[in-house]
Amino acid sequence: MGGTRAVALLALGSFAMGTDAYAMAGLLPGIGADLHVSVSLAGQSVTAFTLCYALAAPLCSAALGRRGTRTVLVTALVVFVLANAGTALTGSYAGLLGTRALAGAGAGLFTPAAATAAVALVPPERRGRALGLVLGGMSAGTVLGVPLGLLVAAHSGWRTALWLITALGAVALLGVATALPAVRAAAAPSLRARLGALARPRVAAVVTVTFTQTVASLGLYTYLEPVLRRTADVGSAVPYLWVWGIGGVCGSLLAGTLVDRTGKPALLAVALLGTLGGALALLPWTGTVPGLVLLPLLVWGAVGWAFVVPQQHRLLAGQADGAAAVGLNSSATYLGGAVGSALGGLALAHGLDARWLPLPAAGVALAGVLLHLTAARGPARRTARARHGAEDRTGAAGATAADALERNTP
Repeated sequence: MGGTRAVALLALGSFAMGTDAYAMAGLLPGIGADLHVSVSLAGQSVTAFTLCYALAAPLCSAALGRRGTRTVLVTALVVFVLANAGTALTGSYAGLLGTRALAGAGAGLFTPAAATAAVALVPPERRGRALGLVLGGMSAGTVLGVPLGLLVAAHSGWRTALWLITALGAVALLGVATALPAVRAAAAPSLRARLGALARPRVAAVVTVTFTQTVASLGLYTYLEPVLRRTADVGSAVPYLWVWGIGGVCGSLLAGTLVDRTGKPALLAVALLGTLGGALALLPWTGTVPGLVLLPLLVWGAVGWAFVVPQQHRLLAGQADGAAAVGLNSSATYLGGAVGSALGGLALAHGLDARWLPLPAAGVALAGVLLHLTAARGPARRTARARHGAEDRTGAAGATAADALERNTP
């Protein structure tokens, strides 16, 4: 199978992951009623998914050791499919939490492995596009999968929506298991090596900025419906989720092309992060003009999803521990979303009007810009000091040679 078709299979798996990750929030009322628990308790299933997603990349990948990337992908999809089937069948709250935790582990294991495989399957000049396609599958899950899942749940119940997600994962599993070529990737590093990647200043800086970005973007997304109600007095949030998701798909795909053409992923990342801060800051002021709220939503979705592409490209480019770094970056993404959701909930619980919730999120995004610029300044200073030191040593050596020549010249 050609590299492009193989990457498309990985994108299908990402589509299933994105649908599962983002559709559950809309299914919580039905789940709570069916299992006789409150919506807030049912919501802990989202927390279980998110936390296990964040932990799966460094822990599960290390446990699989030196097995091939295709084996990791197949294992991840098997866990994901069985877990979602278990969620669809469960009749207890404990079963709900357990199966959602397993689904999160499968998704967390799949995402960095899919990114690593996509890069290995194509020539270097097409790696940005390949990453964009895989991540575009995840964002497509929000624009197509989430509304479709909610529509199915409204007509046939939340369990049917989970069976739909299970079927998507099964199709991806069949394709990866039977048609994905062997992927030449570096052997999976140990857990110590994975965590040791954070000791590298460049990796730590990229992962920290990713965490900051997702606190702002994914954290605010959790409360998009109340934000829209207070900002623009909307009835249903579903059409606006479509706009946000369409922006995400376009952003993911275009970001890969921009990375390949410019060759400057760091500059692109900081531009996207600054644009995200501006879009979020604009959101509370758009309610006075009908339809204006769609503009910052579209931009937010586009730059929020596009940001992942240059970040992963920076971690994979020319680094032996690139796969470990991407796994840590995926963990930071979902930890950031969990922290952002928690902080947003605390802010609303303490009386903040939902209309103004985008403003602190914008502040966090702009703080990420400062972190990015500060981190970039450190290596530049070290490079300058090294250059000056080399020049001084060269000058000193030249002076010593000149003195010796002068002493030995009649």
